[in-house]
Amino acid sequence: MNVGRLAAYAGLFVLGAIVGVAGALVQQAWAPGGLLLALAGSAGAFYGGSRATGTRGGAVAPAAGWLVAVMFLTATRPEGDFVFGAGLGSYVFLLGGMGVAVMCATLGQSPQPGASDARLGK
Repeated sequence: MNVGRLAAYAGLFVLGAIVGVAGALVQQAWAPGGLLLALAGSAGAFYGGSRATGTRGGAVAPAAGWLVAVMFLTATRPEGDFVFGAGLGSYVFLLGGMGVAVMCATLGQSPQPGASDARLGK
């Protein structure tokens, strides 16, 4: 691991946290469009991080930031304030975001081999 890759992972972690907070605020708005927008933003951050770094860690870093931010927002405070309501959309956002993170982290990263100059079979 070099310093550039660690910096990229740290930036992706912060990006994932920002996407998680934005998704938490948007997912209840414009039902069901807000939920779809929040999940699409999460998927874009996870898959984009994976493609940008070329590794599975590129998807895990924003997913970890997303999870930290979302879990922080689900906790109730002593004042009784919390971001997520007890609706179906909140659970779909939480479970769907985790599912999208797993899918993006487990996608294969190896490119298809190019065409060979050799003639096969002769």
